[in-house]
Formats: sequence, structure tokens, C-alpha cells
Amino acid sequence: MKVLGIDTSSKAASVAIMEDDKLISEYTINNNKTHSQKLMLIIENMFKLNEMSAEDIDLISVCVGPGSFTGLRIGVATAKAIAHVRDIPVVVVNSLEALAFNMAMTNKTVCPMIDAQKKQVYTCKYSWDKDCLLKVEDIDVKKVDDLAAEFKSSCEEFVLVGEGVGLHKEVFENINNVYIAPNSHRTSRASSICEIGIQKFKKGDTKTHYDVVPYYIRKSQAEVQYEEKMKRLKEDGK
Repeated sequence: MKVLGIDTSSKAASVAIMEDDKLISEYTINNNKTHSQKLMLIIENMFKLNEMSAEDIDLISVCVGPGSFTGLRIGVATAKAIAHVRDIPVVVVNSLEALAFNMAMTNKTVCPMIDAQKKQVYTCKYSWDKDCLLKVEDIDVKKVDDLAAEFKSSCEEFVLVGEGVGLHKEVFENINNVYIAPNSHRTSRASSICEIGIQKFKKGDTKTHYDVVPYYIRKSQAEVQYEEKMKRLKEDGK
């Protein structure tokens, strides 16, 4: 079974192809180009380099968020389109579990973070039980200062991953029971998306392309501003 993994939840775009337990190819670009400019080029180049096409793919594993609103829409739409054309199942993976997967087998509690703007992050906590990744806290939006206070008051040891860590490194780097993952482990990898996807597929946890939607948690800033504007107009019209 060949799996195509797609992640556009952050600034980086990552795509991988995995066949059963073998990683065939992985491509990550973390530059200033938009996902609409680079995602399909990455996929097309990977297929070309591996002498493959979409016809060879049996399963799509896609990161649905939380993360960049625009990036998620592009990644999810691409996954849905390929799955629709091929009539193959899709597995959805959230961006935080994908990041936590980068720290496989650690005995520390893994705390992934994705920027949610205004000194806040999307976050939760995971732990490893042998080779199983377990969620120990639901996904939420937290202020970085509140999260730092939470670490300081805990007896556990934490390892931090994700782009949100780099943006707020000065808040966390001097906390005794906190370890910041190296740069190579802080960006989500599509190979992790593939592996998690295979695990979920074996459990029967799949969707059709009709059922796959981005996981936003909260409204975008544009939606919030629009609702505030409409509220003001309504009040002015009274």
C-alpha cells in the first residue's frame, strides 16, 4: 500500500510517499512562497522522481489542523481532489499529534505548539507508552505565559516541538523541567503524517473525500473582524 502524506498546516509544506513500512520519498520546503505556489509542484516533482503518478497511490493521509487557515484549505482541497479522482480513502491527522510523533519513544511529556497569534499557541500534551502515542490533554488555545506557569508548577519533564516554540523561545528556555527539541524535530514532517495514517487505516479510521474538512478550533481573524463590523452596523442602524 502506497500512502501520500500532505501537511500544509504551517509555513512549511511537507509531502511524503510511504509504501508499507518503507519511506520512499519526503520533500519539505520552508520558505516565503505560498502553499498554492509550491504544494502541487512538490507533489508533481516527487511523482516524477520516483517514476510514479497519482494512479499508484492507495491512501491519502492529510494534516487537517489546527494551523494556518489558508494553508489548511489548500492542503485539504488537494488531498480531497486526489482522493476523489482515485476513489481512495483519506485519513485525517491533526497537526499537534504529527509534531508529537517527531519525538518518538521519549519518556518526557511532549508538548507541541503552533502559533495562534497574539502571544497564544494551539497546544496539547502527548506521552509515549512503548510504541504508542497517547493524547493526555485535549487541544486548546493557551497564552504562552500561562503555559510557562503551568510547566513551572509541574513535577513532570516536558519536551517542546513546533514552530510556536521558536517564536516564544525566550519564554520557555530557562524553565528547568522544559527541553526544547532541536530545529530538525520542530517542523512537522509528512513522513509522520504517513505513519500515523497507516496506523489509523489499520484500525479502520478512514473517511471519504466528502467528509474531510479543515480543523480550525476557532474563527479566523478575518471572520472575527467581519462579525464585529456587522455588529457595529446593526447597532448604528437601531
